[in-house]
Amino acid sequence: MSEGNNDKFRFDTKAVRAGQVRSAEGEHSEPIFTTSSFVFDSAEQAAARFSGEEPGNLYSRFTNPTVNTFERRLAALEGGERCVATASGMAAILSTCLALLQSGDHIIASNGIFGSTTILFSNYLSKFGIETTFVSLTDMSIWEKSIKPNTRILFIETPANPLGEVADIKKLAALAHQHDCLLVVDNTVCTAALQQPLSLGADIVVVSATKYIDGQGRCVGGAVIGNKELVGEKVYGFLRTAGPSLSPFNAWVFLKGLETLSIRMKAHSERATQLAQWLSKHPKVTATYYPGLETHPQHKLAASQQKGFGGLLAFEVAGGREQAWRFINATRLISLTANLGVSKTTITHPATTTHGRLTPEAREEAGIHENLIRIAVGFEDVEDLKADLTLGFNQL
Repeated sequence: MSEGNNDKFRFDTKAVRAGQVRSAEGEHSEPIFTTSSFVFDSAEQAAARFSGEEPGNLYSRFTNPTVNTFERRLAALEGGERCVATASGMAAILSTCLALLQSGDHIIASNGIFGSTTILFSNYLSKFGIETTFVSLTDMSIWEKSIKPNTRILFIETPANPLGEVADIKKLAALAHQHDCLLVVDNTVCTAALQQPLSLGADIVVVSATKYIDGQGRCVGGAVIGNKELVGEKVYGFLRTAGPSLSPFNAWVFLKGLETLSIRMKAHSERATQLAQWLSKHPKVTATYYPGLETHPQHKLAASQQKGFGGLLAFEVAGGREQAWRFINATRLISLTANLGVSKTTITHPATTTHGRLTPEAREEAGIHENLIRIAVGFEDVEDLKADLTLGFNQL
């Protein structure tokens, strides 16, 4: 099999084979190239590579064989022409914005996006004259009304973290293109194994590889995927100059994660569905948020554009912060950490962790209430997870 020609192969085959170019050593597993620079055959070759006349490695800030292999494989899985790997998921979003926007431009973003993304848009991009309007993820009429002549990017996270709201990617893509805008989708929660926004009309996908792509909470990284012009030239050009680069070791870990991504996302989805169904019927739960539940307002939409519902869910208990903290502190098996997408189930209080830097008004607008608890379901036996959560319920 030719590992450079992946178009004819299906997802699981690409996840294992795509992007690898074997060296003269004939290695089976992808090597880690731990070098900062590369040697040229001549001054003429060095000049040709730096000018772009000849392809090849220059400096590991922007050309490293291990990182390049990860980029090619993830691009193949997402259905994009080009991928640029970054030092973190936030670096992927920052690189996209600074590469494609300028002072005076306008972003429309859903108000349920990750807390750090909201802070990036509100507190930092605003310093450079880039304005952001936050709107409901699911209300198309508000998106239409919010578009201005200087709007350049529509930014969404779907399903949203932590409430699991789902956007209609096709409709938002059509709206964006009608007004000469770009639709950027954060695909971290589903990954390419469950959802492919580019095939639904999105222009760019960003992901935090730290989460499900790694799958075991070992490394930090991110990626931007799209076409050759937007990502392959503009975002890559920013990364080459500014340097928010992914390390070769982390890229190698993520490559290994991609090999099992499809299998793991199915397992996450199956366990999360079982746990969400149990929570939705629990007498001490006042609300359950998971797109896999038939009672979820975007359940049918999620089923139509996703291959699974993912491993992220949230629920509310009666009371406020004190009751939520009491519940969380009573658990013994589940890990109390703000990370998600790993083999170990995690629990956190979004209002004081992942979304804690938002203003109270912004949290309320996004539906992040003080009694909300988020769970990222891992691979433990669901009955053991129920027993651990019961310890929390017993404290209410």
